[in-house]
Amino acid sequence: MNFSLFFVHFTWVSVVSAILFPTLASAATPPKPQNTSSLVQVPNNLNLNPNPNPLQLPTKPEEVKVQGIVPISLAQALELAKRNNRDLQVAILELERSRSELRESQAALFPTLGINSSLTNSGNGLTSNSSQASTSFSGSADLNYNLYTSGNRKANIQAAEEQLRIDELDVENTSLEIELNVRTEYYDLLQADEQVRINRSAVENAQASLRDTQAREQAGVGTRFDVLQAQVNLANAQQQLVDSLSQQQIARRRLATRLSLAQSVNIAAADPVQLAGLWQPTLEETIVRAFQNRPELQQQLAQRNISEQRRRQALSQLGPQISSTGNYNLLDRYDDGVSITDGYSLGLAGNLRLFDGGAARASAAQSRANIAIAESQFGSQRDLIRFDVEQYYSQLQSNLNNVQTSSVALNQAREALNLARLRFQAGVGTQTEVIDAENDLTRAEGNRVTAILDYNRALANLQRSVTSRPSR
Repeated sequence: MNFSLFFVHFTWVSVVSAILFPTLASAATPPKPQNTSSLVQVPNNLNLNPNPNPLQLPTKPEEVKVQGIVPISLAQALELAKRNNRDLQVAILELERSRSELRESQAALFPTLGINSSLTNSGNGLTSNSSQASTSFSGSADLNYNLYTSGNRKANIQAAEEQLRIDELDVENTSLEIELNVRTEYYDLLQADEQVRINRSAVENAQASLRDTQAREQAGVGTRFDVLQAQVNLANAQQQLVDSLSQQQIARRRLATRLSLAQSVNIAAADPVQLAGLWQPTLEETIVRAFQNRPELQQQLAQRNISEQRRRQALSQLGPQISSTGNYNLLDRYDDGVSITDGYSLGLAGNLRLFDGGAARASAAQSRANIAIAESQFGSQRDLIRFDVEQYYSQLQSNLNNVQTSSVALNQAREALNLARLRFQAGVGTQTEVIDAENDLTRAEGNRVTAILDYNRALANLQRSVTSRPSR
């Protein structure tokens, strides 16, 4: 007997896995894909995954004691996040799970083949030996294939493909969100470092003013009131320095946690405070680019497609189901003088559900509702994306203006402090003027740092909103 089998050829869905952390060399044009692992050198003591066992729990104080501070750049922080961040690792594992689910659904394209066999020894029992025991062997092979499923098989595979697409986009979305968080927290650390520097400078200025007033009091040309004012100003500056040191430590640990670093490692920002770049496209161009690139919109479309395939699956239960079966069996009883006997069977089986109480149509109605929900969520997501772009674009422009204004104000504050000290030393100014000028300088330095880093934050959020990446 000859069997002819029909093999079904299908093409695997290609998956793009290198979608992590695109670096924007210029905000005006999308970046070219590049291997950041080969471009960014990470310090050796931060290079490896610090804790390969996620269930490890430190039990000794020395295991969590910070052993040193390692300065890192923003590029290095992004590279460490790509390697170590656990949220990204979970998203990648979910993607692998979806790949396996797709392979499971595609298995329905092939027939199923099974074999079974048995070896049996039989006799009359322990008390009777009227006949000898006999041994027999039987075996069979079964081949089954669903020839027609009213679209159920195709819909199930397409739903799995769409779910894989959603998880691919989720990996991309998670990586972009992590990049934004790392950039934002790195800028927070930069601001905390600068605030410590500014407050230390304020303490040094306050100490210099106190020495001047004490010297003038001892010379008989100053007053005790001036000294007390200088002392109060110094105490206030010292308190602000203590608070800024605490905020610096918090910012360091927050970023270290984001990067999933070892318990005993702390980090510091190595980059200078400067503008991260300029955004050249117009607002309208930015909005259109965001609509084209944002993975959230593609996810909503994929979710809608999944609901459509689920609707088709539900309705397929009302259609005919046709399957083919094939069976081959053999039997051999040893020492009976008869050769092996075998046989085969071929068949077609059909099934049509005439009435199911309305279950299939009710399930299809649920899927139609899910389709409408996905479409509504797509519209809401589109409007939210536009608002994000407009918000961050406006913040970017205002912060750029603030950078220019604060730079001018900083130079003026420095000049005003020099004049106030000269006036005070010449006896034509007061200690209050000097203290006010010192405070103005401290605020001007802080305002300039805040304006630059707020600009960088707005730029990072705008880049995240646009999501510049190669087209798929």
